[in-house]
Amino acid sequence: MTSGTEEPGATLPAPPPQAAAVFGDTLPVATRYAELLADDGVRRGLIGPREVPRLWERHLINCAVVEELIPEGAEVVDVGSGAGLPGLVLGLLRPDIKMTLLEPLLRRTVFLDEAVDTLGLTNVEVRRGRAEEAHGELYTDFVTARAVAPLSRLAGWSLPLLRKGGSLLALKGEQAEAELAEAEKDVSKLRPGVCDVIRVGRGKVDPATTVVRVTVTSDGGPSASGGSQKKARNGKKKRGRKR
Repeated sequence: MTSGTEEPGATLPAPPPQAAAVFGDTLPVATRYAELLADDGVRRGLIGPREVPRLWERHLINCAVVEELIPEGAEVVDVGSGAGLPGLVLGLLRPDIKMTLLEPLLRRTVFLDEAVDTLGLTNVEVRRGRAEEAHGELYTDFVTARAVAPLSRLAGWSLPLLRKGGSLLALKGEQAEAELAEAEKDVSKLRPGVCDVIRVGRGKVDPATTVVRVTVTSDGGPSASGGSQKKARNGKKKRGRKR
């Protein structure tokens, strides 16, 4: 996220109506996290003060709807987690998944550790380090990333972490199709797989969240857990929480 030019102290708005539909019974936890971002997140330079008035629509809900792509009981690594977007949002929304927040910078991991403790998220672990340093020792069903790097570079960091059948879910902007077209040849050289661009959260966030999904089809560690294969019709998968 980019820093704004406003002074800290922008007012965090109340959760919009769609937040209740997206977060359900985890809305109080999401609200507490939003408060942490608007306060400590701004003071520590993790988000710009200009982002505070639009935290819900542009950031929290935008990230939360990616849970539509993650099946019950999956293991997820959020690469370059920063202030916890999208990994911490997904972890608080989905207590059934195991989330690892992978972040190299100390000041960010300190914030993430404090946030996880404050929110009581027993399914979320903070790990300091770079994705490439975890190659060969960390395997997961999904890798998530938002505003971390161009797709070719992100794939180089992320695909070695995936079990066969696992997916990279990269949150991208309006140029997602063009970025994928430019990077797809390089991505396929890294590891065979299937790439597509999907939009999630229609009717919940406007615009819908754009995700570049790269699903690997070659061996690169243990096979993906059974949970990551539980797809429902139209590509949607079983969710592990009450609405």
